[in-house]
Amino acid sequence: MKIDLANPAWRQTLPPARTIGADAPVAACAFSRDGTTVAFALGDGSVRRLPADIAAAPADAVPPIHGGAVLALVADPAGDGFVSGGDDGRLLRIATDGTATELFNQKGRWIDHLAAHRATGAIAASVGKAAVVVTKDGEVREFGPHQSTVADLDFSKDGSRIGCAHYGGVTVWSIGQVTQGKAAPPPRRFAWRGSHVALRWSTDGKFIATGTQENDIHVWRMAQATDMRMQGYPAKVRSLSWTADARFLYTSSQPVFTAWPFSGKGPEGKPPLQFGEEGAGLLSVVAAHPTAEFVAGGYDSGELQLGDIKAKRSVVLKMADGSALTCLAWSPDGFKLAVGNERGDLLVIDLRR
Repeated sequence: MKIDLANPAWRQTLPPARTIGADAPVAACAFSRDGTTVAFALGDGSVRRLPADIAAAPADAVPPIHGGAVLALVADPAGDGFVSGGDDGRLLRIATDGTATELFNQKGRWIDHLAAHRATGAIAASVGKAAVVVTKDGEVREFGPHQSTVADLDFSKDGSRIGCAHYGGVTVWSIGQVTQGKAAPPPRRFAWRGSHVALRWSTDGKFIATGTQENDIHVWRMAQATDMRMQGYPAKVRSLSWTADARFLYTSSQPVFTAWPFSGKGPEGKPPLQFGEEGAGLLSVVAAHPTAEFVAGGYDSGELQLGDIKAKRSVVLKMADGSALTCLAWSPDGFKLAVGNERGDLLVIDLRR
């Protein structure tokens, strides 16, 4: 049955779910590329993998694979496993059988943000003031240093460039020319004062958005290098998510779903679209659906909501329990949702009714 927030029968009961306690905070979660497995990055150095099918027997807990907390996790773009980064400076590829292979080791520097590009198979990692890109063939290249620690990064739509957020704005590096053995052009710099703490490249490749230390978001048009600033947030915006068609940008740090419109002339001079039931607290993480007009939002109170931008409504999927939600991830088919929190609860929800 399809997800239908307008249907009272769909809204009356919480959807089926699996919850497992891990006794360590969750930093990130992701579904494998084939959608059969979901993984959670934990503060005890382990990556816990579970079957995406909530009726299947859960896998046993595994020993730590990092020498400290796991800080970042993405689906492996070149396979059906995962890639993790930790505060031990190691970047690991985790195979479908759970074995881990080291891609590189930057001892003494944290790897706390990862990005992956499915078409090219490349992986990017923030390592102190630099960004490191590992190609599908295993070649490692470093970009930087930047003027401060790289706070977030993301690939362009075609995978030829990598955008890095840091103090003073964003730096965009070209990696496609390097891959072809040509001299790389100088990086493009998009300047705006202050610290930029989150970055997402739009799904159509036309915009780069950042959340800043000053409780606002900043967006640049890539073609014209023009920019815009959206203010009025009560807290730092640490989570950004573009819709699949790039028509809207969802942001955290509000009590309801907040979407900035980017179709037509864009959001200049317009208020954001806000909808849904006011949650208990502020949204700490948002994740737009991979194909449809839904969005998941996790609150700093532990509440979880599912929003429908077309119907302008939302429904509670998990009640507040005091432990802030730290990560959300959609399955490739868009019917399952992975959720993690600060207490170490691992939740997989099946939204088919």
